[in-house]
Amino acid sequence: MARIPKLKVQSLESRDAVGLLSQKWRITVLHLLTGGSLRNRQLQAATEQISPKVLTETLRGLERDGLVERKVYAVVPPRVEYSLTEMGRSVLQPLADLCHWAKLHVAQRDAARKRFDSGT
Repeated sequence: MARIPKLKVQSLESRDAVGLLSQKWRITVLHLLTGGSLRNRQLQAATEQISPKVLTETLRGLERDGLVERKVYAVVPPRVEYSLTEMGRSVLQPLADLCHWAKLHVAQRDAARKRFDSGT
């Protein structure tokens, strides 16, 4: 019986990890901030497919979760920059590993999908 609670804890931990990164634009924004701080308009220019509203929501969510920090400068007009926190930087290597794993297995994934879709 001790195995069931342990599995439950492990599944909740993995759900938490995926939840931090699963929203559509989070990984993109994290990668954009890898080179250093960026302003909202720079992020917007780099992600033309994302609406300003969704970018703002994504940045707020990343900030809330501790992956990104927002720095407001007391100048006129106001200047705001976003950068990765230490926690945000620490997720970059696992993301790179996951991307590498996905790239290595593209052919296997495609073959499995083809088999599944054909019903064989």
